Amino acid sequence: MADKNETEVDTGKPDASAEAEAEGSNGAAVGDAVLTDTEKPDTEKSDDESGADKAAKAKLAEVEADAEGTIGAEFGDEVLEVAPVKSDDIKDKSSDAYHAKVTAKAGTTAGLVTGLIKELRPKQWVKNVLVLAVPFAAGEILNPGVLWHSVVAFIVFSMAASGIYFVNDAIDVEADRQHPTKRNRPIAAGLIPVPIAYVVCVLLLGGSLLISAVTSMQLFAVMAVYVVVQLGYCFGLKHQPVIDLCIVASGFLLRAIAGGAAANLVITQWFYLIVAFGSLFMVAGKRYAEVKLASETGAKIRKSLKAYSPSYLRFVWAIAAAITIMCYALWAYAIQEDEASRWGLISIIPMVIAILRYAVDIDKGVAGEPEEVVLKDKVLMVLGVILAGCLFLAFYL
Repeated sequence: MADKNETEVDTGKPDASAEAEAEGSNGAAVGDAVLTDTEKPDTEKSDDESGADKAAKAKLAEVEADAEGTIGAEFGDEVLEVAPVKSDDIKDKSSDAYHAKVTAKAGTTAGLVTGLIKELRPKQWVKNVLVLAVPFAAGEILNPGVLWHSVVAFIVFSMAASGIYFVNDAIDVEADRQHPTKRNRPIAAGLIPVPIAYVVCVLLLGGSLLISAVTSMQLFAVMAVYVVVQLGYCFGLKHQPVIDLCIVASGFLLRAIAGGAAANLVITQWFYLIVAFGSLFMVAGKRYAEVKLASETGAKIRKSLKAYSPSYLRFVWAIAAAITIMCYALWAYAIQEDEASRWGLISIIPMVIAILRYAVDIDKGVAGEPEEVVLKDKVLMVLGVILAGCLFLAFYL
């Protein structure tokens, strides 16, 4: 019987049940044994199957990596990128027609002036209104002297922030030119030569520091810290996980501090903690939206974002939201004691609802720039007005 069995194996004709098990069991031990010991496929077939197995495993690993938020390869800054959809619509910012329209003004005086104005990004200056937060919370916003110093703080922060935009885009000019929409930025599109961009950057940053020094040495110190931190961000720290979150969040905190420093005002530590963790909440939400979009579409993201998973960023913004609410409640109780007003306590209600509402946008993965989220969400705007009204009644009545 042993000789008969050996003869059947050598013929390469296994019984039907063994063949079915080998083809349908997807890695079962018995099936593997049958394929190895009985069928003995020829070398060419084995090589083909081996290549297919490797390709399947590679694809599975790629999908698993994307599910965890690790988008792209580890070779430099190469990442998975969705093939752009070709469009001839001149209104589509990713289309060649729109890009041709932008670059048509390159090398002209009109193009340079337009590019300089656009590169200043005046829409981003709305963030600098945060310099009014401390004078408002201190009950001094109606004081002409304090208001003037706050306006100066707004101006110097706008100058510094615009200067940082110039240097950042000048550094990233080659990468921006490979991006479907960033290639339309003034420097990448050739409207502003790179040397001129650096000159404008120096003028804006130097001017902001000079005006700050003339106004207040405390304001100068805050602006100097802001400029140094932001330049560090542009020259490499933006690629460091967690560090980039902290730097972006610190920009909002420094704006709030600048408003108090310019007018020499003192505010409770609870207020600064609210601004710090509230900023971290918004920044983590923005990163969550970027990572979620990349994991779903394979869109290109920078190196630091590859280290973040959606679950980690959810963890960060959830903790930041909780701490923000807690600190705000403690500050509201301090307002009741200092100002003898219940409006501070009442303001907790719109504050909590606003954070929960903003969290809805974050969870959907649509929380981009904080100012854009607020301006597009009418409910958030109404809650902001109610919150400001409650605080106004607490501090000024």
